[in-house]
Amino acid sequence: MKAKDYRQVLQELGNIMEEAVHIVDATGKTILYNEKMAGLEMTNREDILGKPFREVFSSIPPQESTLYRALKENQATINKQQTYRNRYGKEITTVNSTIPVEEDGQVIAAIEVSRDITEIKSLSNTILDLQKETLPVQKPKKPQIKRYQFDDIIGENKTFKEVVNLGKKAARTDASVFIYGETGTGKELFAQSIHFAGARRDNPFLAQNCAALPESLLEGILFGTEKGGFTGAVDRPGLFEQASGGTLLLDEISAMPYELQSKLLRVLQEDYIRRVGGSRDIPVDVRIIATVNEPPQELIEKGLLRKDLYYRLNVVNITIPPLRERLDDLPFLCDAFLEKHNKKYGKEVWMLSEGALKMLRNYTYPGNVRELENIIMSAVSLADREHVLTEKQLHLPDVELEKKGSAAGYDPSAQSLDEYLRICEEQILRRCMAENEGNISAAARQLGIKRQTLQHKLKKYKI
Repeated sequence: MKAKDYRQVLQELGNIMEEAVHIVDATGKTILYNEKMAGLEMTNREDILGKPFREVFSSIPPQESTLYRALKENQATINKQQTYRNRYGKEITTVNSTIPVEEDGQVIAAIEVSRDITEIKSLSNTILDLQKETLPVQKPKKPQIKRYQFDDIIGENKTFKEVVNLGKKAARTDASVFIYGETGTGKELFAQSIHFAGARRDNPFLAQNCAALPESLLEGILFGTEKGGFTGAVDRPGLFEQASGGTLLLDEISAMPYELQSKLLRVLQEDYIRRVGGSRDIPVDVRIIATVNEPPQELIEKGLLRKDLYYRLNVVNITIPPLRERLDDLPFLCDAFLEKHNKKYGKEVWMLSEGALKMLRNYTYPGNVRELENIIMSAVSLADREHVLTEKQLHLPDVELEKKGSAAGYDPSAQSLDEYLRICEEQILRRCMAENEGNISAAARQLGIKRQTLQHKLKKYKI
């Protein structure tokens, strides 16, 4: 096969890849530039192929170009964030991996693979800026974010009340708290209650879902960035600096990359941070509350949670029981949700019928208290002039699906195979979305499918 044919095969291979790919030869001329990369940089492939990349992308300084460093300095770059302007002036943020290709000790080519995170980066900057703007207002007369107190935690179940009392004791200390509870059990409600009942109540309470951002952005969000640390970086304090004197809630901490967990452990031990790309040690005084929605020992065994970080955070351990283990609290919770959503929707629903309560007691609640509230909210919002909600007005997802069919068995006389598989798929998707609190990225990882595929299926089933 001729060299030209090899390049054609490589180009076709590059075009079916999900990532953007750019390959240059030893002279710096582009030999492969796929459609994904062309779309990312808003260029025509014909304008790039066969031309020296330094001429085409002359706006990028040589020492800031990962391709240049790979080609001229034999330096690999793995999963690094890069912000630059394309030929038309649009700012683009990517996570790049660039490697040199060697033969007989000489660099003969350089390969760059990029993933576009421009929108995620913009969103993360907006989050940081908004949080920074709201910090000076420590005692707003009309707070924009609900501040939960222990009075907002509803339940008379004996085990649950013991957990609440443990939370109140934790509020009187300054120790780190580790909270385990299934999705929808109220982990953030507990975290906020502990903060606002403690000595740090007048200082910031900030929260970050560790599953919501990739590692390259999460590190900057937590520790801040220093101008010049990487291409496009600006001086910006992270959540640790913004929350200094207060509390930082790290939700789904097991979703934090393992390497970043070690950096977090060092911060907790030394009480100072260093911004991404910076050299200054900045002292911080932050109380950490961490949460997970799976048993911590299982997360440690799976390699998702560092054992040393767990023991460092697990000074006060709080395990919130799922709703199915405290069904005696259903009447209290239902009354509270009826009152809340009556006010919200201008209704006058006073109670649930005995049949409705029995129906609720027989449900498994994969989404726990949050799911119960959604069930009540839906029924109240759709009520006309009823004062009592009956079982006909309650819509329980699994119950509705079980009426049509279940994964336990297939009856060909009752439904077609396609219908049966559709129902099974919908059940799995609903449960997975409930377990991951509606987080599409986390649910896609659990299901082992692409995020776009999951979005398509959610739209298909109107979930």
